[in-house]
Amino acid sequence: MKVSGFTFLRNPHKLGYPFIESIRSVLPIVDEFIIALGPCDDQTEVMLNAIGDSKIRIIHTTWNERMRNDLKVKGFAYGQQKSIALFNCTGDWSFYLEADEVIHENDLPKIQTAMQSHLDNPRVEALVFDYLHFYGNKNTYAWSPGWYRTAPRILRNNIPAWAPKGLFFTVLTDHKHGRYPQAARIDAKIYHYGWIRSEEQMNLKLKEVGKFWQDKPQDKQYLEIDQQILRPFGGTHPNVMQNWLPEAEGLFRANPAHVLTKREKKHRLMLKLEDWFGLELSKTHYRRVR
Repeated sequence: MKVSGFTFLRNPHKLGYPFIESIRSVLPIVDEFIIALGPCDDQTEVMLNAIGDSKIRIIHTTWNERMRNDLKVKGFAYGQQKSIALFNCTGDWSFYLEADEVIHENDLPKIQTAMQSHLDNPRVEALVFDYLHFYGNKNTYAWSPGWYRTAPRILRNNIPAWAPKGLFFTVLTDHKHGRYPQAARIDAKIYHYGWIRSEEQMNLKLKEVGKFWQDKPQDKQYLEIDQQILRPFGGTHPNVMQNWLPEAEGLFRANPAHVLTKREKKHRLMLKLEDWFGLELSKTHYRRVR
């Protein structure tokens, strides 16, 4: 069994991504790691080369700065870059990690076992992970139907698939139509750290790439969030993250005067419905294989 890791990057160091930690977290179980590297004006490529692992293969890319954001498919520039990396994978499986996503070392054996056990089952086109979305600090994660709780991150590499945007994959059924991949859920997590970076870095990111979603991205203020969706994290962080994580005490506290948005009110209702009826109402970009 051969496994390809892949991602796409553009100025991740300047924008506060733990991209080195992300790549290092998965290197032990991949045979190659493909990086679609867009134009950077920070130290990203120097830092990548400093990893010093022959598994890493960098493909220099150009971004379409003129991509429209007024169409139904927003963020297509991300999908283009993600697909470039995917199309250069040569393994049986392609393992996608975004630059702020990290694998815990305790989950590596379980991931390897899952890939091996499903290798000869063509019905399983992807493997789905649970998600931990850390928010505000390392002791807090967001739990709400508005924050996807599962996502496919490993894709079988012999099917006609691509990425129309950064978050999910589409499997082509013919030249005009596509669907979500058929997937099996595995006992492993993605540790998502994008909302721990500083507000300054977050808003710099929105300024640089937000144009692919809307004309005038609004600045983010971490304090402006529904406190009810923030939960304490009682586990351990991956070893590779220990030096990156900012020190913090206790649960992140939102602005007590925060006014709920319509979206947050909707998600509060959905949380109640989940609790009352045992439902799972967060968005899924896959079809579960039973």
